[in-house]
Amino acid sequence: MLTTSDLIIDIPERSDGTPLSLQIKPGEIWGILGPNGAGKTTLLHTLAGLHKPRSGSVTLGEKNIHQMRRKQVAQQLAVVFQNNGEGFPATVLETVMIGRHPFISPWDIETADDLAIARQALQKLDLSALEHRLISTLSGGERQRLAIATALCQSPKLWLADEPSNHLDLKHQVQIMSLLADQADAGCGVVLCLHDLNLAAHWCNKIVLLYPNGDACWGDASAMLTITALERLYDQALTMITSEGQSYFMPLSSRTNPQ
Repeated sequence: MLTTSDLIIDIPERSDGTPLSLQIKPGEIWGILGPNGAGKTTLLHTLAGLHKPRSGSVTLGEKNIHQMRRKQVAQQLAVVFQNNGEGFPATVLETVMIGRHPFISPWDIETADDLAIARQALQKLDLSALEHRLISTLSGGERQRLAIATALCQSPKLWLADEPSNHLDLKHQVQIMSLLADQADAGCGVVLCLHDLNLAAHWCNKIVLLYPNGDACWGDASAMLTITALERLYDQALTMITSEGQSYFMPLSSRTNPQ
């Protein structure tokens, strides 16, 4: 679905680092992990063709993504950004309909089918009751779910999402991650920037570890999510506990609790 060849992301004043040669296939959920400043968002935007690499290439399908028109890219790939600004005054329904624009010619308007797809996306994200609300009145979590709904309305083959669980309560974190897992099960590729190790451990089957100096490694989640690798990645002592067959990572602190 998407391939990188000797990709070096362009981060000013940082050396080249490890060239990334990734193959994102249908059904895979990739988690991009790393501390602040490691380049997770830059990598995601580079994969989306929104940020030019320092060197190497990104291929979407069989074409170099930088040689494709944005409408062609948007017909295959959806991006969920970490921060979703208000933009122009619009209702929830008007906003989610943006997901249909890659499939509508400049001289046409949305059809009844487009409207049905948009409303179905809102329903899946528990936003149906808010369709007439202005987005300026929404909470941070509601805006994040709206961003996911807009991407869902786009019917992408490939999802690129930057902190998709940002601003969300526990119920909606699970809802979003379950939706993305369903998309992968349906044959989509999914790439996520994540800070939460436990979300990555539970939902991702492939992992990229990005280090602040530009080093990187990637592979199956079981090989990447080890105490040794993660302690080096975050410069933080960790412990791993297992419950009902699922591993959870917890930071260790030298501070003692008061008696």
